[in-house]
Amino acid sequence: MNEFGKVAVLMGGDSNERAVSLLSGDAVFRALSRLGIDAEAFDPSVRDIEDIKSYDRVFIALHGRGGEDGSMQAFLKSKNVAYTGSDSLSSAIGMDKLKTKLLWRSLNISTPDFLQVTEKTLYAEIVHSIGSPFFIKPSNEGSSIGIDKIKNEQQYKEAFLKTSRIDANVIVEKFVDGEEYTVAIVDGQTLPVIKIKPSNDFYDYEAKYLKDDTQYICPSGIEKNKEALIAQEALAAFNSIGCSSWGRVDFMMDKKSDHYFIEVNTSPGMTNHSLVPMAAKEMGIDFDQLVLKILKTAHVK
Repeated sequence: MNEFGKVAVLMGGDSNERAVSLLSGDAVFRALSRLGIDAEAFDPSVRDIEDIKSYDRVFIALHGRGGEDGSMQAFLKSKNVAYTGSDSLSSAIGMDKLKTKLLWRSLNISTPDFLQVTEKTLYAEIVHSIGSPFFIKPSNEGSSIGIDKIKNEQQYKEAFLKTSRIDANVIVEKFVDGEEYTVAIVDGQTLPVIKIKPSNDFYDYEAKYLKDDTQYICPSGIEKNKEALIAQEALAAFNSIGCSSWGRVDFMMDKKSDHYFIEVNTSPGMTNHSLVPMAAKEMGIDFDQLVLKILKTAHVK
């Protein structure tokens, strides 16, 4: 397929999500090769990033900082190279859970209550504000890295020390007692909702990438009209940040069937555990077709 020219699959990098990114990138590279596209794996932690100028398009399979936070997107734009995913500004906002939630709150998009916390924030203040248990999260990480469910003050103190070493900005988020779901979006179209049932206490890094007993349920079991409404709202939440090309919006649904959007992923995983390929498969789109569909969205942003 010469119409795409020479394609670089950006993978690896030096973020905390390097290992997952290498798996995603390898899967994408293999798909492009099967499609007859002139593709090469490109690890920016190994090669000079200036070499990217010799490619016509870039498929970004980087996860986390340096690949999902807008910096790589800004660099590619400066070199006039077409790339997949959202532009630099929306990537930066999407990577930052605090900024995302503040924006959503301002637009009346439903998201669990939250607080930004520092070493001076008292446990009692958090419990008074958002209740217990609650989640603690680094504002700028993906793949559930640094996330803990907090049930007492000692847990909070230990988790804050750990999380603040990952990111200077730390947030706590109200615990939603219910099920976790995700909506994949590709080129302006929502894919079927997936229900996620981890065997762990919540959908953490281990449940996402290391364990084989996490259940992914698609169709999700949500009543058809309600699922269509949630998908529409998820797309609006995605668009409100300025996101484009492809991505994923995660949400929780409580026992009363009220839903709350948690975060946006602007460079989702493409491994054998990943959710976007799963949702695409439910629509009859195989992995190679999905990769091609995403590649077609690549342009200079």
